[in-house]
Amino acid sequence: MHPMNSASAPGATQPSSELESGNQRTSKGRILAWASWDWGSAAFNAVMTTFVFTVYLTSNAFGGEDQASAVLGGALAVAGLAIALLAPVTGQRSDAGGRRKLWLGVNTAAVAILTALCFFVFPRPEFLLLGVSLIALGNVFFEFAGVNYNAMLAQISTPRNIGKVSGFGWGAGYLGGIVALLIVLQLFVQPSFDWFGASTEDSLNIRLVAVFSALWFFVFALPVLFAVPELPRASHAKRLGLLASYGLLARRIKAIYATSPHTIYFLLASAVFRDGLAAVFTFGGIIAAGTFGFELSEVIFFAIFGNVVAAVGAVLGGLLDDRIGPKRVIIGSLVGLLVAGSVILVLGNGDYTFLGVAWAGSTTFWVFGLFLCLFVGPAQASSRAYLARLAPHGESGELFGLYATTGRAVSFLAPTLFTLSITLAAPLVAPGEAQRWGILGIMVVLLAGLLVLLPVKSPDQASIAVVPAA
Repeated sequence: MHPMNSASAPGATQPSSELESGNQRTSKGRILAWASWDWGSAAFNAVMTTFVFTVYLTSNAFGGEDQASAVLGGALAVAGLAIALLAPVTGQRSDAGGRRKLWLGVNTAAVAILTALCFFVFPRPEFLLLGVSLIALGNVFFEFAGVNYNAMLAQISTPRNIGKVSGFGWGAGYLGGIVALLIVLQLFVQPSFDWFGASTEDSLNIRLVAVFSALWFFVFALPVLFAVPELPRASHAKRLGLLASYGLLARRIKAIYATSPHTIYFLLASAVFRDGLAAVFTFGGIIAAGTFGFELSEVIFFAIFGNVVAAVGAVLGGLLDDRIGPKRVIIGSLVGLLVAGSVILVLGNGDYTFLGVAWAGSTTFWVFGLFLCLFVGPAQASSRAYLARLAPHGESGELFGLYATTGRAVSFLAPTLFTLSITLAAPLVAPGEAQRWGILGIMVVLLAGLLVLLPVKSPDQASIAVVPAA
């Protein structure tokens, strides 16, 4: 299926895929060290961008929920554009230069620093731009780190267990989120004892959550940097300037399309539905607080239960992945997400009788919000495993860079449709009710991703064909 790498030309003795080459190197210790990064990353994903800090940023202290939500969505859309332009080239260059682990460390450190700087976001409208900028820039470096981290999946797994390993990583991330959120709840949001970090003056307790999150991520990211070997520098690799790297990237994309177009189709389909998946977590806590009236402590309690459910879903999805294939797992997950999200949108925060049962708004979000969490993990884990099955030897970083780029090339979709739905609904509904309609924008993105995915072949049918260098 894939790129123009002279070392991978016909007749070469090395494995045709990086996954095959990793068979003899896999070990439980390396898998645990690799998954530790996922565990630590929950401090940025769950605490900062989903359930605590973005809820803080979209509170009335920063100018109102609707306005602040729109500003946050716009900042994330700009971040997505930057990722789309840079991610594949950074992956390509780390592959060729044997610097996959190095750049994982550098980008992880950048995320930790940006997260810590959120301490200086005081609860006043003039600090909204600083807050959303730090979160957006953190997302950029987090995605760069994720390119190299995901590429390592082929180094620490085998064709027989790659789905399980990918699901285990996602599950570790969700469980890490639970522990991090419990600590945040007990030390900062609803402190069990009186200490300076419990002070709510100038939201000191919430700003200290950013410092905690930075340290959590940094510490748990360290094991993978010691346990997993650095990718060997490709013997044929040449030092390329930035523009030359884009030229090489264009030739490789053309080669992929010519030899295995379904790889491109999968990248496009996953780009769309992964943007919807990201939006579920990015805006989930915001909707819980703004639409369903959850206090911050309630948002965190929901997050804890949601992460338990998501971890179970990711692990079970990984086991199913190895048995029935990643495509079926993804399709089933997307259908589940669409059903659960549509129920939340229709029922909203009112009291209804549904299926013969009386539902309060908060009950609706608890039940169907947990169903959303159940289905997000399998879709994410199987999407990663799908691509790792296809990665040619020594080129996982570039392929996952394309994975990030195609995702971020359309990453404006969910934030834009979320914002647009709120904007269009605002003059038609009561004040404060418009935010709920942002769910509609997210559902549209998930449905579009599902429809594009349906005709895509499974990875066992999208065989890799190696194209010699031009």
